[in-house]
Amino acid sequence: MANRRPAVLVTGGAGFIGSNIVAHYAPFADVVVCDRLEQDERWRNLAKHDIADLIAPEELGEFLAVRGDEFDAIVHMGAISATTERDVDAIVKNNFALSRDLWRWCAEYSCRFIYASSAATYGSGEAGFLDDQSPAELARLRPLNAYGWSKLLFDRHVARSLAGDGPHPPQWAGLKFFNVYGPNEYHKGEMASVISKIFPLAQQGETVKLFRSHHPDYEDGGQLRDFIQVADCVRAVDWLLQNEDVNGLFNLGTGKARSFADLARAVFSALDREPAIEYIDTPLEIRDRYQYFTQAEMAKLREAGYSEEFTELEDGVADYVRNYLATDDPYR
Repeated sequence: MANRRPAVLVTGGAGFIGSNIVAHYAPFADVVVCDRLEQDERWRNLAKHDIADLIAPEELGEFLAVRGDEFDAIVHMGAISATTERDVDAIVKNNFALSRDLWRWCAEYSCRFIYASSAATYGSGEAGFLDDQSPAELARLRPLNAYGWSKLLFDRHVARSLAGDGPHPPQWAGLKFFNVYGPNEYHKGEMASVISKIFPLAQQGETVKLFRSHHPDYEDGGQLRDFIQVADCVRAVDWLLQNEDVNGLFNLGTGKARSFADLARAVFSALDREPAIEYIDTPLEIRDRYQYFTQAEMAKLREAGYSEEFTELEDGVADYVRNYLATDDPYR
């Protein structure tokens, strides 16, 4: 970023990943947060940080018209991220239309643009997990829900714009986040990480329930996900903003799939308890669509020059449990 005190606009800045980005930049940058606080506790995600301003999403256009030239970058994390959301018009308005408008604004006013895509764009994974940004490869993906489709819709909009040599920001990067965990996700309810859900049970010495496998190639609890600590995601965003010649659509996971059983055992270990895990049938309504494997292909980000090591699952879970979940103040 620039030598002067940088200025960053973070959409979704009161949310999970967004608030961790705010926490990173607030000590040395002028950070403006665009978000709705609503009626839950997400205001606590911001309470420890000195932010320059807080604006509602519906005020963003007017705000940028007046103060847009102040910003070095827009980090666009704002979205409806619930995979169970049924109001598809609202999803498109929040996840696609706003992203498209910000892309156009950043192109017109030469502002750098980092945005959140999602591993949900890969759907069941039958087309693989390769972060190829070509229109042809993106067209092969089949998301399983409206959230994943809305993210893919914008990825394809970007690819089409670039293929047609349309206007684009001076730097742009889309990040396909995999299974992110860490502090400040508490407002997400059912969409929060499995760690935050099983922690109170494990802490109280109760048995944790995981889904039984209904696939012959996977043992019970052996369903695999690419779990990534939110601090690793923040480091990747910061690296991109430190390397303004890097552009592209990138996976952001660890590149190493781990099982839900591993995850649960790591929580118990962080609490110095013996694992107590019970396996229950996967609900019929999701059984046929249940994913058994996700793993980010990370070669593209590595080839772009990113060399930071990703946090091992056991280390990341121990940090989350001991320094946040098990404390009186779990917020970053």
